[in-house]
Amino acid sequence: MSASFANDSQLTGYAAVRDGGAGLIDLSNRGRILVDGSEAVMFLNGLITNDIKTLAVNSWMPAAFANVQGRLLAVVRVIHREDGFLIDTDSAARETVLKLLERFTLAGDFRVADLTGAITSISVQGNKAAEILGAVLDAPVSGLARGSVLDVQTGGKRITLIRATHTGEDGFDLFVDVKDSDFLRDELSKAGARVIDQQVAETLRIEAGVPRYGIDMDENNVVTETNLDDAVSFTKGCYLGQEIIVRIKHRGHVAKKLSGVVLDDSTPVPHNSKIISSEGKEIGRVTSSTFSPRLDRAIALGYLKYDYLAAGTEVKVAAPESETSAIVADLPFVRGGWYQEQP
Repeated sequence: MSASFANDSQLTGYAAVRDGGAGLIDLSNRGRILVDGSEAVMFLNGLITNDIKTLAVNSWMPAAFANVQGRLLAVVRVIHREDGFLIDTDSAARETVLKLLERFTLAGDFRVADLTGAITSISVQGNKAAEILGAVLDAPVSGLARGSVLDVQTGGKRITLIRATHTGEDGFDLFVDVKDSDFLRDELSKAGARVIDQQVAETLRIEAGVPRYGIDMDENNVVTETNLDDAVSFTKGCYLGQEIIVRIKHRGHVAKKLSGVVLDDSTPVPHNSKIISSEGKEIGRVTSSTFSPRLDRAIALGYLKYDYLAAGTEVKVAAPESETSAIVADLPFVRGGWYQEQP
């Protein structure tokens, strides 16, 4: 493994996630908003791309908020708990989501509470995640199905658990009161989860091909450009942006799409670097880039025009002071344990 990180601790953390152990990733900077009320389903269903009417208690789904042009305002996970719908969102979109929801608080029985400062979230990623969590929580987490929610009461602490990946490896996200978070982190660390810093977490995310709102996607992107198919229902009724999103779906494809590029060099390229075709045409832009220890190459996420999406297509990536040969690659770059047969 090439020395892609600044210190041995980072290398050890990366290896823990990729090589059969488990890593602990801090997600406290994400937004967490609780919505409840007898009209919550009706209002939410008119705002998000997925069908919340189908979301049973103790289950969750990915979704997106779009504007009337079908452009992406936020990517969220909607978790249906006994006390309402907990909406988990990237930090860059928290204020947007809060404002979109608060508009409806006077329109009916629809209540919105920003719990970002009261609840935090932690992720345990890697093939040993279930084993470690089972030991710490004394709960049968290994059988938790994707899309299901487990509420655990342990030592007087309430923990909401979902199975989710940020790395391409098996993993779980935990939602817990801020006052209990340090205790939970300590217990998970004692049980064998390595603390992963943000640089390593970012490398793992990019290797997994997981886009991040505010970096790889924003309000300039149509929802269907961003590989968020599992966050969109094409059978539900009206919601903001539906007409455009469905029209693009029926047309067959988008003009550009989020894709992967593997560079010949080991040096990551800056955000917004140009992607150039073999004929010298600009065909896309880089959004995220990192050195991949697993591939021993620099990799990048970026948007490519439709005609250049095929894996193996030869391209060049032009940074301000250099130009590097590269090939288009299928996502994810690294297919970890998440892609093995699991619940």
